[in-house]
Amino acid sequence: MNTGTDFAKHLSRFLSEYLPYERNMSPNTVNSYRDTFVQFIGYMKDVQKIRLEQLTLDTVTRQRVLYFLSWVQKERNCGIATRNHRLAAIHSFMSYLQYEEIQHLDEWQRILSIKAMRDEKKSISYLSADGIKLLLKQPDITTRNGRRNLALLALMYDTGARVQEIIDLTPESLKIEGEPYTIRLFGKGRKSRVVPLMEEQIVILKRYMEENHLFENYKLKHPLFFNSRNEKLTRAGVTYILKTYVGMAKQVTPALVPCIISCHTLRHYVE
Repeated sequence: MNTGTDFAKHLSRFLSEYLPYERNMSPNTVNSYRDTFVQFIGYMKDVQKIRLEQLTLDTVTRQRVLYFLSWVQKERNCGIATRNHRLAAIHSFMSYLQYEEIQHLDEWQRILSIKAMRDEKKSISYLSADGIKLLLKQPDITTRNGRRNLALLALMYDTGARVQEIIDLTPESLKIEGEPYTIRLFGKGRKSRVVPLMEEQIVILKRYMEENHLFENYKLKHPLFFNSRNEKLTRAGVTYILKTYVGMAKQVTPALVPCIISCHTLRHYVE
């Protein structure tokens, strides 16, 4: 009876148990690592002529990993960032195998010695459009807080508002019944400015406000974004929310997220 190869057994446990439960990796990270191994298995079958049922841990060598990374760049036309992301997934698997299949420890460490390729392009100090999209995918919109946080981040990106301007917002600051959609922000010295809103943001914002009954007259002066105690968010709270999702986004695609990012970075992107 065929019970699967040692590679199949360990890869299944790595993706279904080790990453989500022992390492507490996000579903996005797990899916991203899974995609790496789907591609690796396809490469081993099509290029190395090793079918899945023949793919054992003995066949996973440093040289084959290097060939795979080269193939990702040359044959799949992927950039250095993608190549390095594939390597990061493989490194994580090797780190897991070091304690599970110790008889191959020398080979696992040889694979772990493969270095990420340097990208000569200047590292970004801001979020690109793709980086913003990735960031906005991180909140879990099946939860109430996740939906609030998505509306918060999307509004910060759309308006370029400072943190204090965001946490001081109330429903009466918004004009979203019909076009043009706008928001009035109050800055230092209570100086105000009116900022237009994109239609994509309006959909997210309206859904959030409807869920929290923020269109009701008695809530016109209620904080637009509030915590479990029904109080407006603090600067520290907003910073924590941003850092949480930035960390999640970095796990998915590190190259799209700057090494250092703050609420100011997010605001700077649209200025």
